[in-house]
Parts: sequence; C-alpha cells; structure tokens
Amino acid sequence: MGGGSSPCASCKLLRRRCAKDCIFAPYFPPDDPHKFAIVHKVFGASNISKMLQELPVNQRADAVSSLVYEANARMRDPVHGCVGAISYLQNQVSQLQMQLAVAQAEILCIQMQQQQQQEPAAILPPQLYGDDKSSLLMSTSAAAFTSNLDSLQQLQYQLAGFTSSSNAAAAAAAQDPLKRESLWT
Repeated sequence: MGGGSSPCASCKLLRRRCAKDCIFAPYFPPDDPHKFAIVHKVFGASNISKMLQELPVNQRADAVSSLVYEANARMRDPVHGCVGAISYLQNQVSQLQMQLAVAQAEILCIQMQQQQQQEPAAILPPQLYGDDKSSLLMSTSAAAFTSNLDSLQQLQYQLAGFTSSSNAAAAAAAQDPLKRESLWT
C-alpha cells in the first residue's frame, strides 16, 4: 500500500512498512485492525502469509474469512474451536428432534383418544350391536384400536424417558440409598 497511504492492519500491527505488493493489504484493511490481530494471535503472521501465497488469488478472501472465523472460535474455546461449536449445535438438534418425536407421539395419542370418544359404538357390549357379524367386526376393531392406543402410550412413555438424562435417575438413586441398593441386589 505504499505511496503515502495508511499501512494495512497487518503491517501496522507488525510495525513494518507496507509494501506495494503486501499480501495482507487486500484482506486486512487499516480500518479493521482487530481482524488481523486475532488471526495473528492464533496462527501467526508467517503461517498466514504462507497459506495465502499457496492459494490462488480468487480463493484468498474466502480463506481469510475462514481464518478469522476459526481464530474467533479458538479464542472462545482454545481446545475445540469451531468443532466445539458444531458439536454443541448438533447436540441441540438431536435434543430438539427427540422433543419433536415426543410431541408427535403425544398428538397421535390425543387424536386416537378423540377418535375413540367419537366412536362410542365400537366400545358397546356385543349384545347391543345387533347381528353377530357386525358385533364381531366392531369388537375386533375396538380391540385393535385399544391395542394400538396402548402401544402408542408405551412409545410415548419410552420416548419421554429417553429424553430425560440418565443423570436424573442416578441423582434420584443417590438421594435414596435403599433404592440404589435394591437395583444391585
């Protein structure tokens, strides 16, 4: 950037003269010194320079954006960086999917209960149906419906139990030593 204009953020931080062909100048403008400072702190100026020189010019801006993002993530979480943020978000997605499955199971149970309440003929005793064929058909469909409802309620219970952490069960067992012992004896 020479020629009397302000040096880029990199050259300003490193306290050196900004050359006309400075590799950092297009990506680290003088009005955003924090951008280079954080990348320099995490990766080092010579590593950044090597990375940028190895890339085609049309990919360098994207690389700098990625370096800035990773440097910010490393400052927040020095061990995991971006991977820690991704893992956290994946866990949240899994928990939300499980909650959605539980909610959908609950909706299905409610719908089946409402359907059962709207069809009272299906639960009448066989002697009130009339002919034997219709009574057999209605009692069979009522039994199947009740069986499906029971299965859905069991599934709902299992899903609800699956979403709660095993830590809750361990904490409950730890609060009552007799319960804990009864699990192992």
